[in-house]
Amino acid sequence: MNSLPKKSNKALIVLLLVFILPVAIAKLVLSLELYNGAATNKGALITPEVSYANLAMENPKPHIWQVLFFLPEQCNEQCQERLYILHQSYIALGKDRDRVIPIIVVNNHSDTKILKQLNIGFDQVNANDALATLLTEQQLIIVDPLGSLVMQYDNVIGHDANIAQGKAMIADLRKMLKLSRVG
Repeated sequence: MNSLPKKSNKALIVLLLVFILPVAIAKLVLSLELYNGAATNKGALITPEVSYANLAMENPKPHIWQVLFFLPEQCNEQCQERLYILHQSYIALGKDRDRVIPIIVVNNHSDTKILKQLNIGFDQVNANDALATLLTEQQLIIVDPLGSLVMQYDNVIGHDANIAQGKAMIADLRKMLKLSRVG
């Protein structure tokens, strides 16, 4: 009497697999840290948060993005290459150039005559001891309009590596300028 033919549970199993399997795979990929989500910046983010206020220094150009470079005592060939890349990157910003200002950070021992020799007319700011100790490796630092040091680009060796880093800095700056509501 109750001899209905047994239906296969195949359709139910396939339906469950279609919905559960992608969730399980996604959970596995995230837990094993195989996915690096939303990390598109090429420079290194500066953590913990450092700002001009933390360094007991006044923001030299408030309400505008800044790119800092510390001028050492002896500006060797590598230093000159960094200055050149900073200058070329600034020019390559194009229409966004009015929102960014390169700043050469100097102290009493900095080789400022190289700036005249290379005909680089960027603004110069005297560094206090806290900022000078932070910028000892000839890195480039991006500072937001509120005075927070956001991203750094460590010193690289070689012309091609410097050009690649300049391009990376431009890409990061353009992204930050696009997303920024200040400056």
